[in-house]
Amino acid sequence: MIRKLAVLALLISIFIAGCSENAYVSKPPEENVAPPAATIIKVTDDFGYEVTLNKTPQRIVSLAPSNTEILFAIGAGDRVVGVTDYCNYPPEAMEKPKVGGYSTVDIEKVIALNPDLVVAAHGNGIETIEALRERGITVIVLNPKNLDDVMRNIELLGKVTGCEENASKLVKVMEYTIEEVKKSVANVSDRPKVAHIMWHDPVWVSGRNTFIDELIRLAGGENAFGDMDGWKAVSIEDVLERNPDVIIVNSGSGMGGGKNILYAWAISELKGVNAVKNGRVYVIDADLISRPSYRLVYALEDIVRLLHPGITIKACEEQMAESAESS
Repeated sequence: MIRKLAVLALLISIFIAGCSENAYVSKPPEENVAPPAATIIKVTDDFGYEVTLNKTPQRIVSLAPSNTEILFAIGAGDRVVGVTDYCNYPPEAMEKPKVGGYSTVDIEKVIALNPDLVVAAHGNGIETIEALRERGITVIVLNPKNLDDVMRNIELLGKVTGCEENASKLVKVMEYTIEEVKKSVANVSDRPKVAHIMWHDPVWVSGRNTFIDELIRLAGGENAFGDMDGWKAVSIEDVLERNPDVIIVNSGSGMGGGKNILYAWAISELKGVNAVKNGRVYVIDADLISRPSYRLVYALEDIVRLLHPGITIKACEEQMAESAESS
């Protein structure tokens, strides 16, 4: 509750401050002074595309829940005119027109919204991204692999939407929280072996070079599958052999919603694992841990509390509240 209230306070301050094309416009020119040149925004996205915008976008379509969360958080939510079926945060995002699923984007629906910017993601598929570009639509693709990438993406979206100050504020909150977490676990002697399971049929786990691996390590744990690269499908025997001290499973069906089927599966099928024997199988909000947005620092706080119950993390709530008060 404290977290939610603090976050709400910061985001309200951002919405009140707002951000718009005016961020790039000077005062009216004096007589005989040439008017300023048109705003030109140039960025390089995560696919290496150099994207040029001749004006601050006013009609934005977001093709990933993480992108939507960031756009609303930095104060550009009022310019979002389309989202995916899975964009459920903040609640206002659910009121926006839908353009299909994450990997099943309806290109014609996107075009019908007449966007001057589409913020896409790797998971949308290169075919979808190229199809939009071929139709003359400006597309920025985000594909963050770690927390640094997420923060860089926040700043990139801040730049292209004219919300640089709000984006910078959000990044500072993330940086502050990460540093406080590092301090809190610096001297812990027990670094449990952790398996993050995001699906069970087949079993999918988070290996190294994923933002979830980074969260586990920052929280004072050791990734049981840290020798594997990326997200990998493994067997039940693999999990039994690694014998993690802690198992973290996504809530709901793995991507949120419904009953916690992964928890029930782990308790039933992994009885020989220390995590199950010792009652250390935990459910974490799938939306927090699976979306590369600013809310990953909330997942980080949650993981610290699960791995080290004696440690109290208040950094994010406090920093959010301080940011809101100073706005």
